[in-house]
Amino acid sequence: MNTNDFEILLESILTENNLQMHLRKDSLSKLTLFYRKLIEVNAHTNLTAITEPGEIVLKHFADCIILADIIPQNAVLIDVGCGGGFPSIPLAIARPDLKITALDSTAKKISFVKSVAELIGLYNVDTVCARAEEYAQTKRESFDACVSRAVARLNILAELCLPLIKKNGMFCAMKSISAAEELEESKPATDKLGGIFKKSMNYELKHNNERVNRTILIFEKVGKTPGQYPRKFNQIKKNPL
Repeated sequence: MNTNDFEILLESILTENNLQMHLRKDSLSKLTLFYRKLIEVNAHTNLTAITEPGEIVLKHFADCIILADIIPQNAVLIDVGCGGGFPSIPLAIARPDLKITALDSTAKKISFVKSVAELIGLYNVDTVCARAEEYAQTKRESFDACVSRAVARLNILAELCLPLIKKNGMFCAMKSISAAEELEESKPATDKLGGIFKKSMNYELKHNNERVNRTILIFEKVGKTPGQYPRKFNQIKKNPL
């Protein structure tokens, strides 16, 4: 698909999902450059199983830009397990006021995200190659907000994310059909780690005849995370809180 056709498709899908307010003058061109780089690199490095242009816009770009309506103004934010740049890159394009740290333990993925940020001039994105539980040892309670998408079940994810968030900060876990089950399962962990569930945001993304249902579980950090958390990942995975 050529650049002009992709920009038309992109604008159409974002408008269809009431996200057009985030399309500033340069947003279409930046998202298009991201798309082209994603397809190019994905040919030899596994970044996404979704490769059809409409699906990329709907299931990756629109799905990530939803967060632009949730994150507080001028927040210092961390994306735990950013993978191929989701939600970091689309969110940084939609919300240039945010200062975003894209964190992932896979060097190839972080290298890709860094190259995209440099290619399209996203000066509000920093990249870090590290495990979340290890990064928390030096960046404990440093962020106003944390987001994470398709990384782990919530009872595991909470221990990776909540220690990174300041008191009164926000944690957004992007989930699909298992959201309610994971929320109930994770309550002992979030309580112990200083988090409290605030609300769930259920939304449907649509394009032509396709419908995609998603949920964002939103937590507030109301207390300090006890010093023994996060544990090493093998302990977190073997024995979730």
